[in-house]
Amino acid sequence: MSRRAWPLLACLAALPAFALEPAKQAATAPPATGVVKLVCEAVYMPTRATWPRTVTVAYDHRRVREVAIDGQVVYSFAIQDTLILTSQDNERIQIDVAAQRWTSDFRGLATAQGRCERV
Repeated sequence: MSRRAWPLLACLAALPAFALEPAKQAATAPPATGVVKLVCEAVYMPTRATWPRTVTVAYDHRRVREVAIDGQVVYSFAIQDTLILTSQDNERIQIDVAAQRWTSDFRGLATAQGRCERV
């Protein structure tokens, strides 16, 4: 099990107790999975426009399996502690699931920051 995935998985949701004991459950049960949905109110500068952004994170007890933003599955993403780093349509996006914050940069033309709430 990757040590890098633990901070992120701990912030996404509290897993059932049996999911944390893979040695006992490995042969008998499929891995525990979950989906977390966040709604982030991102304020884009310099226009000061507020856009609600929906983030869906699918995971199992080992890793994050899929990240979708506004219903669109992202091509690739990276995990760094509690951050999800990705990009979509030339927008570089950082989602901190521990602090529940959205930060993005649209190639230097616009930036966004906002808070996220779990739905």
